[in-house]
Amino acid sequence: MRVSVVGAGLGGLALAQGLRGAGIEAEVFERDPGITARFQGYRLVLNPTGFRAVRECLPVRWHALLDEIVMDASAEQLILDPQLTEIGRLGAGRTGTVVDRQVLRHLLLTGLTVHTGAALTGYDVLADGTVQSRFAGRDPARADLLVGADGVNSAVRGVLSPRTFPTDTGVRFVIGRTPLTDEFASLDRAYGSKITGDGVSLLLGAMRFRTPPKEAAERLAPEVSLPDIGDYVRWAMILPPNGSLESLSAQDAVLSRMDGWHPELRALVEQADPDNSTLLSIRVVEPGQRWAAGPVTLLGDAIHATSPTGGNGANTALRDADLLRRCLVKADEGRQDLLDAIDDYERQMFEYGTEAVRNSLERLPAFAPEATNS
Repeated sequence: MRVSVVGAGLGGLALAQGLRGAGIEAEVFERDPGITARFQGYRLVLNPTGFRAVRECLPVRWHALLDEIVMDASAEQLILDPQLTEIGRLGAGRTGTVVDRQVLRHLLLTGLTVHTGAALTGYDVLADGTVQSRFAGRDPARADLLVGADGVNSAVRGVLSPRTFPTDTGVRFVIGRTPLTDEFASLDRAYGSKITGDGVSLLLGAMRFRTPPKEAAERLAPEVSLPDIGDYVRWAMILPPNGSLESLSAQDAVLSRMDGWHPELRALVEQADPDNSTLLSIRVVEPGQRWAAGPVTLLGDAIHATSPTGGNGANTALRDADLLRRCLVKADEGRQDLLDAIDDYERQMFEYGTEAVRNSLERLPAFAPEATNS
């Protein structure tokens, strides 16, 4: 069996790793001109299902390395005012495993065949049931299955399910990262909590590696090359819907809403790396009607993009990857027809993917009160 995966995000790479481990040929096609063309290095909290999924897709020999470059999620999830005074509680702290997206992505890239600068322009299902993908500036690729793991603006989805498209919630958020130095030691209780004031919410999360990733890879898996990065704070500010801040830089957009805030909170944003800070819109993709059965399917944000307030985007994409891996292994071993295996995957994925999007939208007004769940 041969599988073409379009998109080198976490979900697509996890699927390709899982297939590679099962002896199934998988090639990844990424439209970006290079793997590091865009910064993708923010912390994620993987729930037990998401962490188990990525672990199952990785070779067993890398499990010790994975365990060494993560941290446990533990936070009281308080609600604080801009002076860091407790004014409420969000409820029980989230349990799970904290990972750095950039580090995890490099681990997942190891040993894979990845073609960069490969923007999909379309595909054709051939008479023999295989699918041929077409790309700008490179030769077509033929496979038994094409998987669109190419994000919110999925080119694969545009052909497969053209009536499924992103919806802009109107909410904006700014995300950035700042080295975790002793200067910010007193902010420890704010990590994992929500700081609210002036119609915005600021969310902080610490990333503390058990062992620096580069050092851990050199010791536990020399064939893996991981980024040389240290501990940091990921901060994200949820802005009111339809704000007119696009003309400002990411940091200035945040600082403009922080007049009178605690000086260490302002310093945290001021000392962030501008290249690693960005202003983004919150868009969602809700799965619509199932498409006709065939050798093309979707994974992750391409079919169920969630609001980040649900904390389940990466988790759901990784769940997709592991589920599709298991379905394809059955087909490759002759225990199930390929189209039946794809149908099994899609039936389950549509169910939990739809629920993930709805859950994320239900949680959005808690961080952006003017948002609606329409």
